Amino acid sequence: MDYATLLQVLDSTVRLATPLLLACLAGLFSERSGIVDIGLEGKMLAAAFLSAAIAAVTGSVWLGLLAGIAASMLMSFIHGFASITFRGNQLISGVAINFLASGLTVLIAQDWFSQGGRTPSLMGGGRFESITLPFAEALRGVPFIGPLYYELISGHSILVYVAFLMVPLTWWILYRTRFGLRLRAVGEAPEAVDTAGVSVVALRYAAIAICGLLCGLAGAYLATGLQAGFVREMTAGRGYIALAALIFAKWRPWYALYACLLFGLLQAVALRYQNIDLGGIIIPVQVMDALPYILTVVILAGFVGKAIPPRAGGEPYVKER
Repeated sequence: MDYATLLQVLDSTVRLATPLLLACLAGLFSERSGIVDIGLEGKMLAAAFLSAAIAAVTGSVWLGLLAGIAASMLMSFIHGFASITFRGNQLISGVAINFLASGLTVLIAQDWFSQGGRTPSLMGGGRFESITLPFAEALRGVPFIGPLYYELISGHSILVYVAFLMVPLTWWILYRTRFGLRLRAVGEAPEAVDTAGVSVVALRYAAIAICGLLCGLAGAYLATGLQAGFVREMTAGRGYIALAALIFAKWRPWYALYACLLFGLLQAVALRYQNIDLGGIIIPVQVMDALPYILTVVILAGFVGKAIPPRAGGEPYVKER
């Protein structure tokens, strides 16, 4: 593999890891507050559909982004209403959101656009365009560093840079602010937070609101940045892979970045190298496509080690009287 090919693979890795990273950080906020959120897939799917639909109708990708965030946050508050207010089973609520989004997106898309559950292809202002960073063109001819800066660092849409900036921001919020301290405490010992006079319900709703925002960004990026429109089930299990990456990262922001880049790399390799010939043995394209999902199972089965989730995760809090 030459240097140019390596940069192309790494460039694809960054693009493919972006929705995983945003969804993983969304799950991090939710689960750190004690709310298990298996509905990341459904929130991303709802956001992908509505962002693409509004962008197609209005021609504005920014209106599409706002619509996608609104759809994701609506799903997030439904999950919060069921699991926080009514103290329902968080896993069942998350699965219900996934099924709801899966069915509604196709039904509404078919009724709205009559294209078999798709939205029209996005053109021009309906998509996020690539951003060329300062001096990228000038440094392009510089050996080694020039192509690295031009091909890998520059040339992504704004949501890619937002996703990677969210990693240090998430770390700072969780470990350097009063809100982050209380949020982590709610996930470990909500009764102690309640005794200190802080609302457990308010903190958990704040966490799922942040979760909805990040899932909205992830879904909107899928439909308006990575691709040019919505297609049925376009999330393709990315919400579940993000959950696997979150467990692999042991609920830590920087480890989440590394885990998502690993999954993104596998997807990039699977897309670029298909029907690989290994000494006369042809590895079919289907095996390469399944590689990221196989890795998810393998990592969770034997390579994570002892991953201890927040102690109050999945348990509804009942205020003592």
